[in-house]
Amino acid sequence: MSIFERYLTLWVFLCILAGVALGHLLPDVFQAISAAEIAKVNLPMAVLIWLMIIPMLLRIDFTALRGVAAHWRGISVTLFVNWAIKPFSMALLGWLFVGYLFRASLPADQIDSYIAGLILLAAAPCTAMVFVWSNLTRGEPHFTLSQVALNDVIMIVAFAPIVGFLLGLLAMSVPWETLMLSVVLYIVVPVVCAQILRRMVLSAGGPLALERLLARLGPLSLVSLFLIQ
Repeated sequence: MSIFERYLTLWVFLCILAGVALGHLLPDVFQAISAAEIAKVNLPMAVLIWLMIIPMLLRIDFTALRGVAAHWRGISVTLFVNWAIKPFSMALLGWLFVGYLFRASLPADQIDSYIAGLILLAAAPCTAMVFVWSNLTRGEPHFTLSQVALNDVIMIVAFAPIVGFLLGLLAMSVPWETLMLSVVLYIVVPVVCAQILRRMVLSAGGPLALERLLARLGPLSLVSLFLIQ
């Protein structure tokens, strides 16, 4: 593992600090970026997410779903944590810390937005980053591939209902238009684009061509990850 890979968490943390600092130094620029949205879905952020996850999604072969049964124990744990614990525990933590403990320190008109943001983040497991961490830790590739493929399929149908349920449970208005557009932009579009590109590359040059493409796109994925921070 290289020095860069070993300290990836540190680089992400530094990017977060840099983003906060730039937000204070160039508020007009970042306000213009945040204003580029449709149904409260930020379009520049969507593009960065595509650039981050499409190189990872190119690795997904949905025929790997046939191998789920071979890893049923590990995948069962992953699915239980991702869909039965994480969204609900994050909603509870959001309500506890943002809605109660630190409520007095936050803008009153943005409390619900902060809690909703935490729920949105928690309800969508970042399956693309699983490839990054699995690669860094030399994880079992077939297990990684099968669990990512299954989670992506589940996310397409489960994300919006879970978020809608949690927002309704906390007496917040459910922005169904935003939720559905988020599913399309952040999940469906990159998955479909990645699968089309994967088939084209495999048809033209086989597995070796795909590996060469992944090697070229790898840095783009990491740069996009840092910019998102």
